[in-house]
Amino acid sequence: MDKRQVRNNIRKLRFHHNEMTQEQLAVKVGATRQTINAIESAKYAPSLELAFRIALAFDVPLEEVFTYTAQDEST
Repeated sequence: MDKRQVRNNIRKLRFHHNEMTQEQLAVKVGATRQTINAIESAKYAPSLELAFRIALAFDVPLEEVFTYTAQDEST
């Protein structure tokens, strides 16, 4: 069985954008701080629309914010 996970660089991007808080990012993208926290800690995968809004907030391509990995558990 494959194990797939969406990973992100949100914490690093927030740090490099004047140490932006989760609350500040949430306001910019129209989400709650709790949602940003869950995404950042990989407990929740955002909708495609929210993922794009987060990338736009940092002015970077989507691939610089999110990566998708698949690991084969049988190896």
